[in-house]
Amino acid sequence: MIFNTPLFFLFFAVFFLCYGFVFLRHKPRVYLIITGSLIFYGAWNYHFIPLLVGSAVADYFIAQAIGTSQDPRHKKRLVTLSIIINLGVLALFKYADFALESVASLLNWAGYPVAMTTLSWVLPVGISFYTFQSLSYTIDVYRGDMKPRKGLAEFVAALSFFPQLVAGPILRARQILPQMHALNWPSWLEAKHAFLLITVGLIKKTGADLLAVPAEAAFAAPETLSTLEVWTGVIAFAGQIYGDFSGYTDMAIGLALLLGFKIPLNFRVPYFAISPVDFWRRWHISLSSWLRDYLYISLGGNRTGHRTRNVLITMLLGGLWHGAAWTFVAWGAFHGVIITATHYLGQLAYFRNFNQSTSRLIKFFKWAITFYLVLISWVLFRAENLSDAMTVFLDMHRFSESATLNIQAIVLFGIVCVWILLTHVMDHFVIKKGESLTQQPWLLWPLLVLGQLLCLLIGEPSNEFIYFQF
Repeated sequence: MIFNTPLFFLFFAVFFLCYGFVFLRHKPRVYLIITGSLIFYGAWNYHFIPLLVGSAVADYFIAQAIGTSQDPRHKKRLVTLSIIINLGVLALFKYADFALESVASLLNWAGYPVAMTTLSWVLPVGISFYTFQSLSYTIDVYRGDMKPRKGLAEFVAALSFFPQLVAGPILRARQILPQMHALNWPSWLEAKHAFLLITVGLIKKTGADLLAVPAEAAFAAPETLSTLEVWTGVIAFAGQIYGDFSGYTDMAIGLALLLGFKIPLNFRVPYFAISPVDFWRRWHISLSSWLRDYLYISLGGNRTGHRTRNVLITMLLGGLWHGAAWTFVAWGAFHGVIITATHYLGQLAYFRNFNQSTSRLIKFFKWAITFYLVLISWVLFRAENLSDAMTVFLDMHRFSESATLNIQAIVLFGIVCVWILLTHVMDHFVIKKGESLTQQPWLLWPLLVLGQLLCLLIGEPSNEFIYFQF
């Protein structure tokens, strides 16, 4: 089920009525969350329900064993077991074929032709998200950041919680488990804020689906387009992936809030970033913070004198997390390089003064460079292969027209840029002024109705969210 479809709204309406007015005690509500979440997840492929539940059960009992053990070596073996189980399952379903195909390609290139049989397993939707979420629980217990919590049903409900199950945000156990135990009901003010988030998410998803058209044209045949049209397509994809993913996140946070659960912000106007480091503080915050806390710090962070190595490894694996393809590896490596370059330049006296400048012109320059680098990275992310990515990149910079430039191309370029700006302004307003808007019903409800009508008139509810494939 997809959030922006009538089927999901029917499902959520029935679930909400049962949750809020039929099952009023704690335990029945927890089991209702599990049942509803597994129905929601099984709508894609019910064969993978045991995998989701199995991950929850395994990590629950491993965390309990870690919490009761007094032997540091035994604790380390247990958390290692959790890592092997979670990453092993993820590797089998997501990376096994990629590894086999890469080895076969390498051997063929070296003059040893082979034909390897791949597994061709279907990728379970959301596996990258719930695997990281489950793994963080055992690691937190091992580190002593939290104590294992009693209640297997609550943990299964937390891991399978349907609003954020298939595309995040990636929740830590210490964020969701206390809420799953309390099961607080939202206030009317929170409910209105939830409706605002859901509507904003729908608007962004609707815009993202429309931006998919110029983006597809640019990546399908860039050599037939003008330089401006290629740039339009690349910028359109930047807007598409932001609107699509942050739109899903807004709806997930809003739906959870209607049930009384508070999920942290996952995006903070990322295309307003003024450095690559700043971008990753604003983009997919739950993933970037997860990689920082569980991978980067585990590698030594800044303490070992190997910050460059640790950044590159973290971003390489962050890229691979997104998909089993060399384009994602290159995307992660590119971000690792530009983050490392940012750190290096920040140590130089001249650039230190440059970074500390409050001049609007300098801030605009830093923003322009950052946005350009992010656009280049999206070329790697969107292209089918590295060869296609290089073609798009060269066509962005050829500065000659292979197709006649016309007023339609200029207008479309302007519309794409304005839409991205509007989504960020809208997000900034919701973050800064959203709560005050919910206290003005004379303005809130007309805006929500207008937004919903806009989505109904021009939306395409059959389009899946991009991050479902990760």
